[in-house]
Amino acid sequence: MTTPQQPIDSGFGMRSEPSDVLEGIDLSGKQVVITGGYSGLGLETTRALVGAGAAVVAPARRPDHARQVFGDEGLDGVEVATLDLGDLASVTAFADEQLAGGVPIDIMIDNAAVMACPETRVGDGWESQFATNHLGHFALVNRLWPLIAADGGGRVVSLSSTGHKLSPIRWDDLHFTAGDYDKWIAYGQAKTANALFAVELDRLGRQAGVRAFSVHPGGIMTPLQRHLPPEEMIAMGWVDADGNVNEHFKSTTQGASTTLWCATSPQLDGMGGVYCEDGDIAAPFDASDPMARAKFVMDHAVDPDAATRLWSLSVELTGVDAFA
Repeated sequence: MTTPQQPIDSGFGMRSEPSDVLEGIDLSGKQVVITGGYSGLGLETTRALVGAGAAVVAPARRPDHARQVFGDEGLDGVEVATLDLGDLASVTAFADEQLAGGVPIDIMIDNAAVMACPETRVGDGWESQFATNHLGHFALVNRLWPLIAADGGGRVVSLSSTGHKLSPIRWDDLHFTAGDYDKWIAYGQAKTANALFAVELDRLGRQAGVRAFSVHPGGIMTPLQRHLPPEEMIAMGWVDADGNVNEHFKSTTQGASTTLWCATSPQLDGMGGVYCEDGDIAAPFDASDPMARAKFVMDHAVDPDAATRLWSLSVELTGVDAFA
């Protein structure tokens, strides 16, 4: 059954902390894979998962750095492996290692991302934000699918963003080959893709007992902003001239909470394929709301036909489809 894209009055909100959404939840014996789990939101998500008893695998493009971070944070039990989401051979190698280990994956969190970076090409000339944020995760989840579906009841959480409002999928030119690259349009397309991926994965995977969700974590200052000069963040109202962060932004722990809620909450049992924010399912876009740019989900990011079309296109580009 399709889950309505409407809030369920979860009792949580934008200031909810991991301890709130994980209260009473024991993840002992659960296996979690989280990309980007050693920085920013990912690190806080990993910390909360470990605190709830989960065994966490955090693949990283810089594994030595990730191990150092986890050691400094007292999270030595987190398993680190090598993974570059912009390189499909690296995705395959990591997935093969996990498949050989044979440990079922109860929770898969597609957290790693790049944002508003200069025009960069990876793989077969792919635009890097779409390739890293979407295609890498698409290939990863499909290759890991036997482990994700092994026990039934698994969840996949795909990190999207309110940035999806900046662009639907550019069907005629996904990779900006026409020379019109815009870092924010590229980011918007990638975040739309992350949301649509959850829609179609949920449809395909629910028969195996796996449900998928996409998440807007909120506005948070993290290393994701590494490509943005201070002047641009001031102009966008993210910070003031003295570097003070906008009061509507969240802390990194608050930003991790919706991901954790989607990954673990019994409130979402039997649900999936929806875009979530502030510890609840998001409401459809309402242009009349003064906060419309920062909340709600636009139709193009949860459209089932677009989700199916994107899946087919992603299969064509990556050569991977667990449901073929």
